[in-house]
Order: sequence, then C-alpha cells, then structure tokens
Amino acid sequence: MTIALYTWGTPNGRKISIALDEMELTYTVHPIDIGKGEQFGEAFSRISPNHKIPAIVDANGPAGESISVFESGAILIYLAEKTGLFMPRNAVAQLQTLEWLMWQMGGFGPMLGQAHHFLRFAKQEVPYAIDRYSDEAQRLYGVLDARLSEHENLVGEYTIADIAIFPWAARHEWHGVNLGKFPNVKRWYDSIAARPAVQSGMCVPFLN
Repeated sequence: MTIALYTWGTPNGRKISIALDEMELTYTVHPIDIGKGEQFGEAFSRISPNHKIPAIVDANGPAGESISVFESGAILIYLAEKTGLFMPRNAVAQLQTLEWLMWQMGGFGPMLGQAHHFLRFAKQEVPYAIDRYSDEAQRLYGVLDARLSEHENLVGEYTIADIAIFPWAARHEWHGVNLGKFPNVKRWYDSIAARPAVQSGMCVPFLN
C-alpha cells in the first residue's frame, strides 16, 4: 500500500517528499493548491485540521490501520519511526536530532518565511518588517553555520533534522542570504543538494 502525500511546492511540503524518497517509500502525490485556497476544502480539513500542508495518509499505519498525520515535524518523526531510518539509535544523538528539528519548526522556518514574505510578496514595502526578519535570518544562518563548523551534518549522521532544514535553506536567496558568508552552511548545503533523493523530492509536486 502506498502513502498519500498532500502537498504543495513549499519548503514544508518538500521536507516530506524528500523523506519519502530517501526512505524509498511508495507514495502518491495529491497537490493542494494553496494559492487557490484548496487547503480549506472540507475533505482536506479532515486530514489537516489546521488547513496547512503537508499531510499524509498511511493506509498501513500502526497495527495495520489507516492513519492520517499533519504537521511536517510530526510526519518526519512518524516516518523515521516507521522505517527506522534517519533517526539515530543513540539516545543523546536522538535528542539532538529532535532539538534541531524543533529549532527548524520554531525558528528557521517561521522566521525565514516572514523574511521572504516581506522581501518578495508584501503588497507594500514595510521597512521595519524587512529589517527585523532579514536580521533574524542572518542570525539563524549564523547559528546553523556555528553548528556545522563542528559537525558534518546537524548531528553528525544524516537525519530528519537535515531533511527538515534543507528545503528552507534552498530558498536562501529569497531570504536575502549569501551562503558565501556562511561557509559551513554552504559546504553542508552542497552536500545535501547532491543527494539523488533530495533532488527528486525537491521536484514534488513541481519545481520552483
């Protein structure tokens, strides 16, 4: 049985398509056009009550029962537990993986999303917001760079934390960030970008 992936071409959506490709899980793609408000449809709201992509339906969930999962971080943890992949066995490394996953969920994603909104999509220029979120983007990339100066990946081995962070870093130009200023992020970024499953996952459901 395949996993149904409800997604759109956003960093959060691509976390899951990358993970599914890395884990070699069979899945079907159900595009949810957020530009047209399809995330507010009744059928999708039963899967994702917060009306956000991504979400999955796994027909072969726990005890063989169908289960739906929303929120990208929760989906990554679910898939890692399901497959035994990309989550360290060592307790300390596992905790660190979850720390960096939560860092992405609570900061690196939301703050960078605000940065590229005010830099690219706001209907009028808001200097205060541009400065606030651009400065925070630079700070967060600095945090990431410091971590990667000591580790090949976020926790040494490649984990769901790297999978979660990469699609956001892939829009560094949208954030007004020059990766040349963050050499450790640049080294990590190029390494992750070369992975075949990352390349295929970044094209779901379309490339932009």
